[in-house]
Amino acid sequence: MNIFDRSEHVYVSPDFDEIIKDTIRFFNGTPVHPLPIAERFHGTGVYAIYCVAKSGIYSKFNLINRTSFHMPIYVGKAVPKGWRQARKSVSAEKKSYELNNRIKEHSRSINLGEGLDTSDFFCRFMILEDKESDLIGTVEAALIRQYQPIWNTLLDGFGNHDPGKGRYEQAKSDWDVCHPGRSWAEKCKGVHTNKEELLQNIKEFMSELSEENV
Repeated sequence: MNIFDRSEHVYVSPDFDEIIKDTIRFFNGTPVHPLPIAERFHGTGVYAIYCVAKSGIYSKFNLINRTSFHMPIYVGKAVPKGWRQARKSVSAEKKSYELNNRIKEHSRSINLGEGLDTSDFFCRFMILEDKESDLIGTVEAALIRQYQPIWNTLLDGFGNHDPGKGRYEQAKSDWDVCHPGRSWAEKCKGVHTNKEELLQNIKEFMSELSEENV
């Protein structure tokens, strides 16, 4: 009879940890662009959106990001087609515009969202293609763990898509409750979270935010 030893199943790699640290260093050194990005580009990868609003519920981000973009409001990824089914890598020779399209979609959401101004938002991104595209999900998760962006952690739903006809029985997301404007979200008829409660949670989150968090 075999004796179970959990340690025989645990994989640990210092090299992998260093690779992730290196990708984050590279990511944080990439140029920052205003939204929407004027130049269309190809590639898949990871991105972060930053807020520099001088007024409103997110105005503290202006103090944190005014000299350098330290604290993202949202982190996301754009994966190759077929990635979820077969985890296929994308060749640099085959042009794919998922990352560009995803950031463009977010620009439209911000433009429609109540209380938001697109001119207050910027983004940076890192293109991961060929074998490096296998790191997309891992790098996204590492950035979210490090920065705990409010639109990833506290206010869910910014990255949602139109659920489509016949699926509007679900609740409107917390993000759409606080920043109404996306027409498809208004069709969602489920019981959603109280807006006043969400705004109070945002206020508390922002009050505890400081440059020491980054």
